[in-house]
Amino acid sequence: MERAEVVVIGGGQAGLATAQALVQTGLQPVVLEASDRAAGAWPRYYDSLTLFSPARFSALPGVPFGGDPDRYPHRDEVVAYLTTYADRLQADIRTGQRVAAVLADGGGFTVELEGGGRLSARAVVAASGSFGRPHHPDLPGLATFGGQVLHAADYRSPAAFAGQRVVVVGAGNSAVQIAAELARESRTTLATRAPVRFARQRLLGRDLHFWLTRTGLDTAPLGRLLRTPPGQPVLDDGRYRAALAAGSPDRRPMFLRLDGDKVTWTDGITERLDALILATGYRPDVPYLAVLGGALDASGRPRHRNGASPAHPGLAFVGLEWQRSLSSNSLRGVGRDAERAARRLAAHLARA
Repeated sequence: MERAEVVVIGGGQAGLATAQALVQTGLQPVVLEASDRAAGAWPRYYDSLTLFSPARFSALPGVPFGGDPDRYPHRDEVVAYLTTYADRLQADIRTGQRVAAVLADGGGFTVELEGGGRLSARAVVAASGSFGRPHHPDLPGLATFGGQVLHAADYRSPAAFAGQRVVVVGAGNSAVQIAAELARESRTTLATRAPVRFARQRLLGRDLHFWLTRTGLDTAPLGRLLRTPPGQPVLDDGRYRAALAAGSPDRRPMFLRLDGDKVTWTDGITERLDALILATGYRPDVPYLAVLGGALDASGRPRHRNGASPAHPGLAFVGLEWQRSLSSNSLRGVGRDAERAARRLAAHLARA
């Protein structure tokens, strides 16, 4: 069986940042990416996706984003950036390698691949993100809804919904962005449990991320205040607030129920619905840890303290939402958590 110092599961932004940090500590990681290229979920995001952070705040450690640092990169720019980043890494990156299970093996781990391959690893980093596990809330009538249902993970462009009646569920950045572009092609409603909260994208001539960085809210524990209700607002330069104010899309309280191909709203009105799009977030996609005792809790979520597994000293997590801060699962923040995990694992392996 092949042996490795550290196996990093996932070749997206979290996995690449972790590989970079591990190399800097003198370790030689093997990165296993399930897809055919090291760009994570970015190639599969919807066509118009645009970052809400400028390029200067959206780079991984060691390689700045090229071009105008104050622009907001599009999806394909991020894919190209990550591909270039992977090419420059002095790490063993293997694509088309999906991990089936991680097993405890003495003081280390056995990593089993789909198709039968196996690696022995002294340490493992779970950096596979959450895109592969979209969250579908338990909405009344959803299971038997007769129209089209898809998660934002499967949405690509508004063209497929031209002329249709569409409801988007969610109040976050992606929900508002998707609903606003759908409204140009279809009759679209944004359904939320509370009114959408907006935050100005620029304050005093500076992008909000400048102020988050300057004040420390982006990285400090104080930033966790944004995790509690009402949660993070939608970043806006004025376009989305204006679109909702103009009713394109319109915003309504969450519907009461779905019945067949009908939706019933809180005011009692029932209407036919063609499609329902769930922009309802994701959950950590780590099924390969299910048989590693103590790695996950009863709901399948990682058990960790700031990314460190309390049950397995050689296991780390990188790229989880709110792992350590507001920016933990973002391009701008994942590098900090990766460096912390790499230092801890290097110290653990030195003692082992």
